[in-house]
Amino acid sequence: MPPDRAAVPQPGPHAPVPARARLASGVGAALGSLSRATGRGSGSVVGGHAILAIEPRALEVFSGGRQVTLVSGTNGKTTTTKLLARALGAAAGSEVVTNLSGANLPTGLVAALAAGRPGAPAVLEVDEAWLGRVAAKVRPAVLVLLNLSRDQLDRNNEVRHVARRWREACERLPPGAVVVANADDPLVAWAAGGAHGVHWVGAGLNWKDDAAGCPECGGPVLFGDGQPEGPAGGWKCGACGLQRPVPHLWLDRAVPGGCAVLGSGARYDLNLPLPGRCNQANAVTALAALVALGYGIDLPLAAMAEVREVAGRYATLPAGGAEARLLLAKNPAGWAEVFDMLSPAPGPVVVAINARTADGHDPSWLWDVPFEQLAGRPVVATGERYLDVAVRLHYAGVDHVSEPDLLEAVKVAGGRGTGKRRAVDVVANYTSFHQLLARLRNGPGAPGGASGGAGVAGGTGAGGTGAGGTGAGGATGPGAINPRQAR
Repeated sequence: MPPDRAAVPQPGPHAPVPARARLASGVGAALGSLSRATGRGSGSVVGGHAILAIEPRALEVFSGGRQVTLVSGTNGKTTTTKLLARALGAAAGSEVVTNLSGANLPTGLVAALAAGRPGAPAVLEVDEAWLGRVAAKVRPAVLVLLNLSRDQLDRNNEVRHVARRWREACERLPPGAVVVANADDPLVAWAAGGAHGVHWVGAGLNWKDDAAGCPECGGPVLFGDGQPEGPAGGWKCGACGLQRPVPHLWLDRAVPGGCAVLGSGARYDLNLPLPGRCNQANAVTALAALVALGYGIDLPLAAMAEVREVAGRYATLPAGGAEARLLLAKNPAGWAEVFDMLSPAPGPVVVAINARTADGHDPSWLWDVPFEQLAGRPVVATGERYLDVAVRLHYAGVDHVSEPDLLEAVKVAGGRGTGKRRAVDVVANYTSFHQLLARLRNGPGAPGGASGGAGVAGGTGAGGTGAGGTGAGGATGPGAINPRQAR
C-alpha cells in the first residue's frame, strides 16, 4: 500500500541559525547578487561555494527543520522538480524552497536553502552522482527516483555503478522516509528495493538499451509487450527472477493528454500544456510524491497545468525571421522522448551540440541516437561540435547543412530571406541550450556563438571542434572537409 502522511517524517522545530551559518548566508547572498549584477550568471553556484567555504555543514544546518523532497534521475529531474514544487505550494498553501535554476550540486542546493524561508518545505533537484552524499546530509522525507541511463560517462561512469550508489543511499535513509520510484526502469526498481518504504509509479521507459542487463545478477531483462506503465505491463530478469513491482499509481496514455490512475481506481486527467509522453510521466511521478506526503490531487493537478515552460525548455522565442521552440536532449534516452515532441515533417529541426564539462566531453553518444528519423526534414547542425553532428547526420542519410553559430543556424532553418516567419524546433544539449536561450532573450550580443572557453570551432582547444579533426575529439570523415556544404 502507498504510504500515508503520518508515515512520512515531519520536520522538527526550526532551531535558530548559528552565527557562523548566518555569516556564510550573508556572504553567499552578496556574492550571488554581484554575479547577477555583472551578468556572470544566476549567482547560485558562486554563492554556494562561499557558503560552504565558511560553514562546511551548511547543508545540514539550512535543511534542518524542513520537510525535504529530493528529485533525481538522468532525465526529467528539472521538470519534475518544478511540477512538484508548484503542486506542493498549492497543496500546502505555503512557500516552497527549490532550485529551479538547475544548480543541482551541493553549491546550488545550499544557496537555495539558505535563501529560503526557515521551516518552509523544500523540493530540490539533485545530480544523480551526488544523490547519496546529499541525502545523507539533508535526510529527506521523500526521495524521488525517475530513471537511469548513460550520460556524461567521463564523469558518472556506467549506470550500474550509479544504481549501486543509489541503492546504498536508499538503505541509509532515515526511518519513515519514503522512496517514490519508477517501477518500469529495472535499474531504478533495483536501487529503490533497498529502501524500507517505496511508492511505486508506472511512469514508463522508452529507452531500454541501458536496462537490458539485470542489475542484480547480470542476466537478460525481458520486457513485455503493450503499454508498459499500467498494472499489466512488466519486465523481469530471465535468470534470477527480479521483476517489475506492482505500481501504486501509473500513467494511462490511452486517454488523450494522459491520465493518472491510482490503485484504488481513481482517475485524474492531466491536461498538461507541456508536450510529450515524458512530461506526462514526470507529472504522474510528482503526483505520487504528493500522495506520499499525504496531500490530495485535485488542487495540485490544477497548479501543474499552469506550467508552460521549465527554465526555457518548451519556450517559443523569436529568432530573426523564425520562431524557435527550445527542446533539451542531452543523451540517447532524452532524444528517444524528443522525437515524439517534434512538429510533423517537414518541419525544420536544428541539432545543437557542445561537449563542455556540463555536457560530458565525449559526444560519441550521438551514434546511439536514431537520427534517421529526421529524414525528410530541413536539418541544420550547429554548436561547438557541429562537425560531429554533421558526420552523424551524413551516415544517417539525413540531408542537412552546417552552421556553427547557434543563432544563425536557427535563422537558416527558418528560411531566412523568404519573408515568412517559420517555426523551428531546436534540440540542444545542456550548454548549447543555455547559450542559445541567453542570446534569444538578451539579444545578439549575448554569449553563445560557436566559440567559448571550452575550445573554438576550427581551433585546437580541448573540448572544442577542430576543423578537420584537430581538436580533442574533433570530427573526422565525410562532412569534416566542407562543413557548410549541403548534403
